[in-house]
Amino acid sequence: MTSLASHQRSFGDVMVGEDLPPVQFPLTVYRLVVAAGGNRDFNSIHHNTAYAQATGAPEMYASTFILMGMWERLVRDYIGPAGTIRSIRDFRMRRFNLVGSVVEVRGRVRDARRDGAHGIVTLEVETLVDGQVTVGPGTVEVTLPPAGTAGLAGPAGTAGPAGPAG
Repeated sequence: MTSLASHQRSFGDVMVGEDLPPVQFPLTVYRLVVAAGGNRDFNSIHHNTAYAQATGAPEMYASTFILMGMWERLVRDYIGPAGTIRSIRDFRMRRFNLVGSVVEVRGRVRDARRDGAHGIVTLEVETLVDGQVTVGPGTVEVTLPPAGTAGLAGPAGTAGPAGPAG
């Protein structure tokens, strides 16, 4: 997987109705176990088939933490490093995201408006497995820098990819 997050989008680049490039994530046992360790969610439903099945689930399945991270990956690839996530709404799990499946996260620009110096963009995001929505659709509100500043964005204390600000 290649991340697009190093590209900085500006508010002037946004088109309402535009589809975000989708991202896919294979749900392997390894991914579920590493996520459980990383977020300290050791509930066995997320990494133990027999336990998950004993609770009525068909198989071990992805946690909220993993699924939210997938949404964030889609959004950050779109907004770039100077964009910010303001809110996530209507993140609702509708179906299990089971080990062995490939999760696709996709989004679309629903609205774009100005708020002072920043552009506010509302994205509609959803998660799918085998063409069926498993999470969402929900909305993610983000900010983007104004047009003409895309190449200037960078981490705090830098002028962008070239390095420290002078």
